[in-house]
Amino acid sequence: MPTFDYTFTVKAPLKAVADFHRDARVLRRLSPPPLFVQLHHVDPMGEGAIADFTLWFGPLPLRWVAVHSNVSSQHGFTDTQQHGPLKSWRHTHRFEAIDAHTTRIYEHIEYEYPSGLAGLLARLVFSPPALWFLFTYRRRVTRRALEGKERRGS
Repeated sequence: MPTFDYTFTVKAPLKAVADFHRDARVLRRLSPPPLFVQLHHVDPMGEGAIADFTLWFGPLPLRWVAVHSNVSSQHGFTDTQQHGPLKSWRHTHRFEAIDAHTTRIYEHIEYEYPSGLAGLLARLVFSPPALWFLFTYRRRVTRRALEGKERRGS
């Protein structure tokens, strides 16, 4: 089964990073163009919480239902595809305080492509270079959203 790992730091306290990621609606902000996220139903973050959304790749819709587990108020969570474009997808988000004002974010994904035509499409959309681009974009958005908030008094 393929895996993908991405790690970066944010100059923000652990609590700010965890709070930012606890709201599944942030998925809209964390998705780069031309990807558009349409949220259908999002439970408040907690064990067993459901996020039901469609990823639009231009005119192509990919419906996705994820279930959250291993939810920690400060240290991350895992979302597992219950229904979606891949045969399997398990994405673990972990947050670790480096010091009082810096947090390391670990992203670990275990995934498997379906067979047939759906598998060809999934190999394009969820290839290692595409995932690298997605998480590089997420790093940028996360830093822009969180870095310096403490200095600005937010």
